[in-house]
Amino acid sequence: MNTRDPHFAVGSSMVDVQGSLDTRNIAIGLVGVKGVRIPLVWRAGGWNQPAVGEFTMSVALPADQKGTHMSRFMAMLEEHSVSGEGLDVSGLVAMHGQMLERLQAGRGRLEVALTLFVRKAAPVSGVQSLMDYQLKVVVEGEAGSAGAQLQLVVPVTSLCPCSKTISEYGAHNQRSHVTLWVEASPAIEPQELIRLAEDEASCELYGVLKRADEKYVTERAYDNPKFVEDLIRDVAARLSNDARITRYAVEVENFESIHNHSAWARIESA
Repeated sequence: MNTRDPHFAVGSSMVDVQGSLDTRNIAIGLVGVKGVRIPLVWRAGGWNQPAVGEFTMSVALPADQKGTHMSRFMAMLEEHSVSGEGLDVSGLVAMHGQMLERLQAGRGRLEVALTLFVRKAAPVSGVQSLMDYQLKVVVEGEAGSAGAQLQLVVPVTSLCPCSKTISEYGAHNQRSHVTLWVEASPAIEPQELIRLAEDEASCELYGVLKRADEKYVTERAYDNPKFVEDLIRDVAARLSNDARITRYAVEVENFESIHNHSAWARIESA
């Protein structure tokens, strides 16, 4: 019988195989469930956003324990889904602590990937539309000391300074992806990182633009040309100067409009 399991029914004739002794003396770094999709409510920028989260939940397994209790991960997610309680970065940190307690584990990893929507106003007309961003939050560590890492993809516009300089009129521009990996204390909300990346681009993107807006974003990018090297350095400088950020990495990929390849760069904090 697994005496470590408070949920084990006293007097039950069912054998707890997972909790039995393993004699191979090999600990497992992380074991759990992956690719679990559930509906959730993400708290974003003052409003609650319905989303579908894809979860991976895992814990460290001691060398003497045969297996973890997979159903407890699923039970946690089911309970949260039924409750309808909203989630944000701090809520995921709290869920990580609950997972370790429920699984009686010393350390573990919880991650969720979802599409985050932000409602934006066009720069001239003010027309409202949604932009979508791919977000992943990873919480890993021991109980009481686990930290959260945000992984975020921010699409923007970049315009080539060389093309602008050598051309009599016009310049090639393209959509770019700024991908951020950020650890911070206290936690930073994803919307703040989105704003940071968009501010450093040649221009940000919008879901809906009227003609006056299209004129504005075209001219804004033309007046603010950046190589992939410029964009990544400007984003990295902003991250480096934020005292809350303890560690980061950033990648920029320009999907070149005049080539069949991308320009790409990466910077990691020291």
